[in-house]
Amino acid sequence: MVADERIIAALDVHSLDDMQRLVDRLGDSISFYKVGMELFYSAGPETIRYLKGKGKRVFLDLKLHDIPNTVGQSVRALTRLGADLMTLHAGGGRAMLAAAAEAVRSEGAARGGAVPKLLAVTVLTSIDEESWQETGAKYGIADSVKRLAALAHECGIDGVVSSPHEASAIRQAEGGGFLIVTPGIRPAFAQSNDQKRIASPQQALRDGADYLVIGRPITQADDPKAAAEKILAEIQEA
Repeated sequence: MVADERIIAALDVHSLDDMQRLVDRLGDSISFYKVGMELFYSAGPETIRYLKGKGKRVFLDLKLHDIPNTVGQSVRALTRLGADLMTLHAGGGRAMLAAAAEAVRSEGAARGGAVPKLLAVTVLTSIDEESWQETGAKYGIADSVKRLAALAHECGIDGVVSSPHEASAIRQAEGGGFLIVTPGIRPAFAQSNDQKRIASPQQALRDGADYLVIGRPITQADDPKAAAEKILAEIQEA
């Protein structure tokens, strides 16, 4: 099957060798990969260089969250690595989000080339309403996600990471040009693991998601390539 770029496989491994073996096993079934904290902190920028050398797209998911100047300078440095998507926490606030957006724009102007799309992480998919209230949140998850998405959009951020449960409301509020990336995707054959707010691939796409981040159902399968192709078949059947 031809890879569907809407599927982003999460490389939840902790070494360059493990990553290379997994990418080789998946072959042409996956064209887009997520490099998260575990892998990037272990293996560093070489992860992105390797994937780009293989002709893959890269979602760098480091969820930056700090004072505006620190995040802006970090985004500027990370932009030079060549990832296609990159994350920061929407909860960092207006000034931090705006600093990140400006850093990408200015770095792009200086380099004269493509820059990553910035995604604001709203509420993690491992959090349910009870856990969310324990943080002192004033609003429920659904309302909070909509508010954070609107704030990110106002600040020049390209899209958000949210659970599939909020995708439809975000799409209606923010329009078609705003990217929505949804983790917490569980195909029919997979377990939910530690994710709380989950949905099937078909449902997430119907509700407005642009990209689906899928980790363990692919990466921990006995045959990762067969699992990826099974998910693609589910999507095509829908």
